[in-house]
Amino acid sequence: MSLESVTQSVDEAVSGFFEPIAKWLGEVVFYAVPVGGTDLPLIVAWLVVAGLVFTGWFGFVQVRKFRLAVDVVRGKYDEKGSAGEVNHFQALTAAVSGTVGLGNIAGVAVAVSIGGPGATFWMILCGLLGMATKFVEVTLGVKYREVHADGTVSGGPMHYLPKGLAERFGKNGKTLGKVLAVLASFMILFFGLFGGNLFQVNQSYAQLVSVTGGEDGAIGSSAGALFFGILVAALVGIVLLGGIRSIANVTSRLVPAMAGIYIVACLVVILVNVSAVPDAVTAIVKGAFNPEGVAGGVLGALIIGFKRAAFSNEAGLGSAPIAHSAVKTKHPASEGLVALLEPFIDTVVICTMTALTIVIANPATLGEDIGGVTITSDAFETVLPWFPYILTVAVMLFAISTVLTWGYYGLKAWTYLFGRSRTSEVTYKVLYTVFAIAGSLLTLQTLIDLADAVLFSLAVINIIGLYLLAPVVKRELNSFLEYVRARDAGGETGDGEDQESVKTTV
Repeated sequence: MSLESVTQSVDEAVSGFFEPIAKWLGEVVFYAVPVGGTDLPLIVAWLVVAGLVFTGWFGFVQVRKFRLAVDVVRGKYDEKGSAGEVNHFQALTAAVSGTVGLGNIAGVAVAVSIGGPGATFWMILCGLLGMATKFVEVTLGVKYREVHADGTVSGGPMHYLPKGLAERFGKNGKTLGKVLAVLASFMILFFGLFGGNLFQVNQSYAQLVSVTGGEDGAIGSSAGALFFGILVAALVGIVLLGGIRSIANVTSRLVPAMAGIYIVACLVVILVNVSAVPDAVTAIVKGAFNPEGVAGGVLGALIIGFKRAAFSNEAGLGSAPIAHSAVKTKHPASEGLVALLEPFIDTVVICTMTALTIVIANPATLGEDIGGVTITSDAFETVLPWFPYILTVAVMLFAISTVLTWGYYGLKAWTYLFGRSRTSEVTYKVLYTVFAIAGSLLTLQTLIDLADAVLFSLAVINIIGLYLLAPVVKRELNSFLEYVRARDAGGETGDGEDQESVKTTV
């Protein structure tokens, strides 16, 4: 029996078993109500409302404290002797690597294709609102993280939900928190294996095959797929063995490089068509409030833009606090401020650059019923005929960085559920690398759809926890701002030598 027939049989068997479950859960989690001629998924509304609430609650923190967030990333307010494993910049790039991916390349093209240029405007707005949500959840992630005896750190909703709720509401809060923590761990682990690992490897392999001659090309065979899967699994396994320090060392170089290459390519297309920029910006703004040919009109463009942004930056889902929790700091809100830069980079910058490039280039495939990555590729090809090959490299880098970060997220969920013993951790890492190999051979689309539904169901319990613990975040923000004022008044530039005297002031 050939490898192709085996993998096809596995795909069919898995799909046949899980399809009813995936369909049911998808209908529940992504339940949509008709609004103004189009459908609004309630989970998207849930995420957007959270962004609005936290933006108001913290007085537009994403605008007022943006410069401070940049200063923290630069290391201006670093503190010597802080618990943690990575610096602010490394924590940011590790988290960004988990969100910046194929959604920024393919998903934005789909949003513009379906919702018109105006969807870009609403996508940017949703990204700006998500900055506030990300600030809240990451501050809680650092506040209630667990620092182990060996210096490693564990954080995320599986830690701040039980600890935070117990601190605020006593015994009942502790019981509820433990139940939510187990659910959160399961959801993160499940998505990590299928959405953050198998799907990323599968899509990057598909893109590589498409530019190397298709199924008749050099790696189009099942043997080529197996070789690709083993190669990716080996790379991921080596980095994953080193923990968050190793992942952060890779992502701190990989993320800026891949984002830089992609943004430069966008700028090339934009500059070559610079005379079309004013019309493109006008189309985006006018299309947001007066879209033509979009189902649901303004609401249709708004919903499509919000949906793309919510799925892209993961603000409110509880995943990013796991990476950010490993930061070296004594003030949780310092990393919360750093984290608000994440949706800005992911959605406001990279997604917007993609959308602007597509609107300006206006490729012939725009609006056709094809994969989003093809639209993006065609947009670049109007100026850079060789860009599909560069795009393939970008897709590969985005996918591998996402696999690495979600490998770490899944590890923290696994160890919360099954303990931190060496046997437990090795078991998970072997399992994760095997899934990476399977990603190049199997599609398992039903399980990927199920993983999406599971992850977004986490947003429901996570955001409820964020609402209940928001007063804690406000206290932490005030504490850090007092520390910043004391540091600035003392003329310190970041070595933290007078930390103890400052701490008594706070």
